[in-house]
Amino acid sequence: MLTTSNVSGPPERIIIDCDPGHDDAIAILMALAMPEALDVLGVTTVAGNASAGFTSENASIICALGRRPNVPVRRGCSRPLVRRFVDATAFHGESGLDGLPERSALASSLPAESAQHAVDFLIQTLTTASEPVTLVCLAPLTNIAMALIKAPEVAGKIKEVVFMGGARRAGGNVSPCATFNVLCDPHAAHVVIDSGLSLTVISLDATSQVIISEQVLEEMGRLKSDVARMGHRLLTYFNRRRMDVYGYSADKTTLNDPCVIAYLLDRTVFRGKPANVAVSIDSELTLGMTVVDLDRRSGRNVNALWIDEVDAPAVLRSMIDAFGRYEVRAIDT
Repeated sequence: MLTTSNVSGPPERIIIDCDPGHDDAIAILMALAMPEALDVLGVTTVAGNASAGFTSENASIICALGRRPNVPVRRGCSRPLVRRFVDATAFHGESGLDGLPERSALASSLPAESAQHAVDFLIQTLTTASEPVTLVCLAPLTNIAMALIKAPEVAGKIKEVVFMGGARRAGGNVSPCATFNVLCDPHAAHVVIDSGLSLTVISLDATSQVIISEQVLEEMGRLKSDVARMGHRLLTYFNRRRMDVYGYSADKTTLNDPCVIAYLLDRTVFRGKPANVAVSIDSELTLGMTVVDLDRRSGRNVNALWIDEVDAPAVLRSMIDAFGRYEVRAIDT
């Protein structure tokens, strides 16, 4: 696990592309808590867990909660490249952050939204960056695909894409074979995965091992900062929603998006294997399925690092420790 004392070198420069979403919110707050390790250049949002308007507003709320209101937030694509948009409000509520009573008041105090589109922000930021930037992708990949289509030259300024989505062993979470972040926009996922960029996929095979237990909620609840209290409310609501919708017990709700931040903070607690990953876009039956060739049986070239194992207690400790930092000091703005 990464702490302030063992950070060496400059922080990794990242852009977070997301669709908040309760687990997105936790992930963003983790990243904002660790400026010594992660330099958040901006947050771009896309339609996914909720509509594009809600996800953009939610991202601004989260940055304000995380004491980093000056982090640029840009609203992105409101629908997938090809398919009809289908959200995940069954789990996250209409606003994407249901269960946070303060949300409406926080939203009303936000400054006016920037008119710059997320795709243009990505292109501008990457083009002018002095060194390559890591894209942290917690959502459908529509914005990233559009940036690559509109300005393919920015690929040379992308250090790595770290994407949460896909599954091999775990199956799908929205269809028998597809996960939400891929199925929401499979054609965008195909563009990004087939782009030749350095790609790490944090699969649901890994994230499904990280469980929000009652013990984790109790530990989060013992933290005293306002940020931790918000995080506890978000996790408690999300846990209850998953129990209600899926019929899960309290020890089966998994933590997905925060695994990406935990990976960036300490890659040694994750394990995976180079693979060829392809996305099914030609069959309605298997649409959005991630076809993962770990054993070179297809003859296709390796195009990703497929992460499928994780030290779950270490990820949970990373989350708790990040939120604990909000008690120690105000995060620099």
